[in-house]
Amino acid sequence: MTSKNLVQVTDQNFETTVAGAARPVLVDFWATWCAPCKALKPVIEELALEYADQIVIGELDVDANPNTASKFSVLSIPTLILFRGGKPAQRIVGYQPKANLRQKIDAVL
Repeated sequence: MTSKNLVQVTDQNFETTVAGAARPVLVDFWATWCAPCKALKPVIEELALEYADQIVIGELDVDANPNTASKFSVLSIPTLILFRGGKPAQRIVGYQPKANLRQKIDAVL
């Protein structure tokens, strides 16, 4: 199940969804088999609601979209990358509590 506030990011739409975005974009690199990714999902959905007017939050399945994951050297998941102007501005690796994620997002905004 996907939140309506989460954008599905793929190898095919990365350029238009992330690189061409007017607002910063937080991309959650995840996989269906990743337990910490599943634990992080509700937190990401809450952040998508809270930051709806400030940033775009998307998720990218690394198994289905290996090119983008490889391009940004995503070796561990979950990895969150906050893009600003299409370029990585912040990288967060591993499960983080919501307060930590908010702090890192706010630092870039």
